[in-house]
Amino acid sequence: MLREFKLPDVGEGLTEAEIVKWHVAEGESVRINQTIVEIETAKAVVELPCPFEGIVAALMVTEGQTVDVGAPIIAVRTEEEAGGSPEDLVPNPPAEGAVEPGIHGSPAPKQERKPVLVGYGVMASSTKRRPRKSATESATESATVAPAVVPAVVPAPAAPAPVVTAPAQTAGRVSVLAKPPVRKLAKDLGVDLATVEGTGPQGSITRDDVQSAVGSPAPGQATGQAVPLRQAAPGREERIPVRGVRKATAQAMVASAFTAPHVTEFLQVDVTETMAAVRRLRQMPDFAEVKVSPLLLVARALLTAVRRHPMANSTWTDEAIIVRHYVNLGIAAATDRGLIVPNIKDAHALSLPELAVALNDLTERARSGKATPAELTGGTITITNVGVFGIDAGTPILNPGEAAILALGQIRDMPWVVDGQLAVRKVTTLALSFDHRLIDGEIGSYILRDIGAMLEDPLKMLAWG
Repeated sequence: MLREFKLPDVGEGLTEAEIVKWHVAEGESVRINQTIVEIETAKAVVELPCPFEGIVAALMVTEGQTVDVGAPIIAVRTEEEAGGSPEDLVPNPPAEGAVEPGIHGSPAPKQERKPVLVGYGVMASSTKRRPRKSATESATESATVAPAVVPAVVPAPAAPAPVVTAPAQTAGRVSVLAKPPVRKLAKDLGVDLATVEGTGPQGSITRDDVQSAVGSPAPGQATGQAVPLRQAAPGREERIPVRGVRKATAQAMVASAFTAPHVTEFLQVDVTETMAAVRRLRQMPDFAEVKVSPLLLVARALLTAVRRHPMANSTWTDEAIIVRHYVNLGIAAATDRGLIVPNIKDAHALSLPELAVALNDLTERARSGKATPAELTGGTITITNVGVFGIDAGTPILNPGEAAILALGQIRDMPWVVDGQLAVRKVTTLALSFDHRLIDGEIGSYILRDIGAMLEDPLKMLAWG
């Protein structure tokens, strides 16, 4: 049975995703739950597991291609009979009110089940094994089923031939044999397949044939062809498609900048005592297995300030102001794919060691591209640490739906007056941007003042917490 795996919605109602990297190739064996592909959505890079066991018959999309949710991306030849119709090859979403096993502590249904596919619920299994077919029967079934994957199949006189498409003859155009991924590559590179001599089986055109044709266009071939991804274009320019995380970030920042009236205030703070506290925390057994940085105490100070000034943790709607009594603390992280802001759920309820562990785990997953869509949504207030780049201060833009964002500048030695005497102290600059519809200048000043006071004297976190 030839089964198609359709691109699932991996969460939050996403409509498309980019194929980043295939982990399998045509002809390879795959097992259930084996990672077969990495996709990039507007929120994160996600690894998709295979719901089938069998042999990869075709990769139906290429790396770098953007695919709509529900479109087939891979075909797998299995030895199982499908439980439903041939078109129903992806588990259906759970019924209304149903909860996926393992979510919110719900029990699994008392029935045989298939492995959970990201973005979908479970589906009761109705599959059963059948006797293995002889080579003759398998070849006959292959010839019958394969057309469901591609428009046409090259006849196999002796050995199985690659699945290729064979468009009908048209006036003035020669019919060519090429797989869909090869046709996509040719389109991206601006290569006319009619001018390419195929070196593959049955004279089909391969990727190498298309790549070889790029440097030597046929006579009369049109110029100004589409530029492939990240290929240098004439005029010393480079075209980088705007998509995925970068596209989503750009849209969010534009929406925020031109919707919420921003105000930014700055405060220079002597954090010598905070740095001393960080050194003492590193020596404590409770923090032996975790990295302790000044960001930990900055996060605790912000959480304490939010408790003292709840409007810092609110959001604006046209009907009402929503004040949240929980804090999902966002931490801005720079990655190869752009800026993302994963958040720590219910950070206000964590102890200091728990907050340290959560910060470490979150930043590591974010930088490695493993942050989940759930971690990238639902934030209520954010910290961005520009100091790691050697920057003193900036004017951060609010995440949409949030009332405030705190920027932490670099911590460096500066001359400072202490008890009437000039001394060298550890100093940083804090910048707080806030939505002036929710936080007026007075409240914004109090929030920033309190954060600064707690970083100057960390004992105030205990007194005010």
